[in-house]
Amino acid sequence: MSPALRACMATLAMMLSAIVGAPAAAQPAQGERENRTFVQPYIEVSQVLTAELTPGDNVLTFTQVATGVDTIVQGSNSAASLSVRYERNFGYGEAVDSDAISGVARGSVGVVPRALTLEAGALASRARIDGGGGVTTNPLVAEDQTSEIFSLYAGPTLATRAGILDITGSAFVGYNRIEVSDSLLSEEGEPLDAFDESVTYAGQIRLATRPGDGLPVGIGVGAGGFQEDVDTLDQRVRDVYLRGDVTVPITENAAIVGGIGYEDVEVSSRDALRDGDGNPLIGDDGRFITDAESPRLIAYDVDGLIWDVGVIWNPSRRTALSATVGRRYASTTYFGNFTYTPDSRSAFAINVYDGLTGFGGALTNSLSGLGADFSATRNALTGDLSGLVVGEDGASELGTLGSTRSTAFRGRGGSVSYQRTPGRTNAALVAGYDRRTFIGAEGTVFEPIDGQRDESYYVLGSLGRDLGRGGFLSANAYVNWFTSETDAADLTAYGASVAYDRALSSRLSARAAVAVDYFDSEFSDSDFAAASVLVGLRLNL
Repeated sequence: MSPALRACMATLAMMLSAIVGAPAAAQPAQGERENRTFVQPYIEVSQVLTAELTPGDNVLTFTQVATGVDTIVQGSNSAASLSVRYERNFGYGEAVDSDAISGVARGSVGVVPRALTLEAGALASRARIDGGGGVTTNPLVAEDQTSEIFSLYAGPTLATRAGILDITGSAFVGYNRIEVSDSLLSEEGEPLDAFDESVTYAGQIRLATRPGDGLPVGIGVGAGGFQEDVDTLDQRVRDVYLRGDVTVPITENAAIVGGIGYEDVEVSSRDALRDGDGNPLIGDDGRFITDAESPRLIAYDVDGLIWDVGVIWNPSRRTALSATVGRRYASTTYFGNFTYTPDSRSAFAINVYDGLTGFGGALTNSLSGLGADFSATRNALTGDLSGLVVGEDGASELGTLGSTRSTAFRGRGGSVSYQRTPGRTNAALVAGYDRRTFIGAEGTVFEPIDGQRDESYYVLGSLGRDLGRGGFLSANAYVNWFTSETDAADLTAYGASVAYDRALSSRLSARAAVAVDYFDSEFSDSDFAAASVLVGLRLNL
């Protein structure tokens, strides 16, 4: 097992210990949800058969042993959710042994009640990556094209009030890494432009008054910054800003907001080490070797005035809208978020984003955007995270889809989600679009892809139905289309799984599941399709 995998396991274990070791929440009153504790460890033993449908006809069998825990803790001053699983696959015949860990955790604890909070999050997942471009979050059992994705972040947030001033702020440090499959390394020595690792730093602070506190309008001033240090070619993405804003009430539930300020954005990198003929050198990991002695070259440098104007609308506690248009990154930008929760069982959300970062920064932003009360859906056959996360404010994609290039980019896109839970039937659906325009410095090996785009369209869905008498039926499905203007391979991937669980006792249950997966990638000479079947037992501890 790799050092990064062991480190991520240790981090998840420490977070789990902190959660489980926390004092149990008081029993809530009827209808109250603020304080609750749920911890469910389990052990699973299953037999898995995977049949390749195309281009070959291999049939592989495995015995799968897994252990994991699902946890939700909510208290008056802390909250956490965690889903972590470790599995070991024992292969028969031509099948090889393998192990994997997958999990996602998000938690917060109040250091100073109603003022200072410490937040942390972690992610460990597997994915199938083709040619440094497209990615799908549903690798097959013991598949040789499986890569591992890790993300960690932690930091404090501040939200307090001093007189008429609202004071908010945050500071985070994050680490992200992809350990790619050896199958992605080209025998011809072609470079692999897949993200390796990065460290991210982010912080912001804002002081503001509310409308009616001395003035009929609200006034605010804020400053912040973001930096990502990407290992490949020593890339650095840096963004600092200072801005003021005003909130003008229009009705009791609506207001016009506007802001103006100054921003300085810079993306830079070094070049790859080159041989005597000027050809870039490639390391054993398939990636470019950074020339540490080369000068830092500017790939993107924009500074000057930024502005935005928009609307905030909160007609009820169940509906919220925030939408703005403005000028940033020397072009027009759009941001927006809409949530509608008609009742306690359902939620609908729309999100539009625009930002400049690397793969690691995008992953950290997605992880930190999770609430502290969520459930992560898993593939019924492999136990891997499906990428679909369901929380109080709706369902979302965890951010592991999209291009995996190591090059910094401007990412724009949006998603629409719907969820319905709890009840005898629960469902979640997310559809989204992600476009990444890459930034490469002139005179470096990334110059040819400067301004080129990778685009991803995806749909993730899950459905569960309580059949009564200890029976439960669940289904998951995904579709991912990836296209690239670069030399990365286009990808189409889709699949579905159905599982039936039957309680044999209060703690023991049996499961039967079937899945079909299809990958059409230009990285491979032919399409790939496979069907898998699982039968097994689960013991809740």
